[in-house]
Amino acid sequence: MGTKAMEAFVANETPMFMNKPPPLVFKQMSLPSTIIKLALGLLWCIIHVVISLFSLCYHLMFNLECYLISSGLLRKYRNLQLSRIKYLAIVVDSREAKNTVKINQLLCWLKTLGMKYVCLYDIDGVLKKLFEPSMNGSRDDNPGDYLDVSANIKALDCCHRGMTLECISGSDGKEGIAKAANLLCSTYLNGDRSAHENVKSESVFTETDMASALKSVGCGGPEPDLLLVYGPARCHLGFPAWRLRYTEIMHMGPLKSMKYGAIVKALYNFSKKHQNYGKFVFHNWIAPHRNFFLPSH
Repeated sequence: MGTKAMEAFVANETPMFMNKPPPLVFKQMSLPSTIIKLALGLLWCIIHVVISLFSLCYHLMFNLECYLISSGLLRKYRNLQLSRIKYLAIVVDSREAKNTVKINQLLCWLKTLGMKYVCLYDIDGVLKKLFEPSMNGSRDDNPGDYLDVSANIKALDCCHRGMTLECISGSDGKEGIAKAANLLCSTYLNGDRSAHENVKSESVFTETDMASALKSVGCGGPEPDLLLVYGPARCHLGFPAWRLRYTEIMHMGPLKSMKYGAIVKALYNFSKKHQNYGKFVFHNWIAPHRNFFLPSH
């Protein structure tokens, strides 16, 4: 077919295609489908509004309660019984740990509430660098007698005089347990096996051995009674897990929105909780000829 014949064929067929209606790509929705779609959308909007209103009311009530606590208008929060909180840990997100004003304000509040021993943690070590210039090398011997405080703890000599502060980071976590394991292995391989009765038997490292090794490498320390987490995530953000066996963990929200009343409420709630770990309770059940002795968990 020549060029002229091709041009003539195209000229004859073009009007035919142009006069045809375009194909229907989307089918028109039926009336019941449209009604169902609108009803589901309306239901979703209603649920979203209800949840938003509930969250708003919760935050308003929480802020009002914190204000009343800070003002001293609620009697039950006036006299806190903090005898159970011998060691308090504060976990801060590393991005928020750079806010020195909030950190200092938090420590001042804790000092006002009567806290004596506080541990500060962030995974990147921002708090370590922040408080390192204001820490002296001397240590108070009294806290270590019953808290088993490791060499990481130093006493503040600034506005927080009288409060023992420990600053740790993520390097005291995984790296700390790795150093402790290397120390145990090197001690065993170097021939110091006096603790084992039978040298030929397989070595067994107990929890006491690991605790002693962690203390030797400077990654030991007491177990906090209460852990307050400031950050977006509801987790301990890498705080050494071997120091959290019986620790109560509370999420406090972002550091920028911390409130004095919220801290007082957290300490009060912890002081009212009953923890019976490590204890045994007798349960006398009425039975024909038996009394049952059950450990409580």
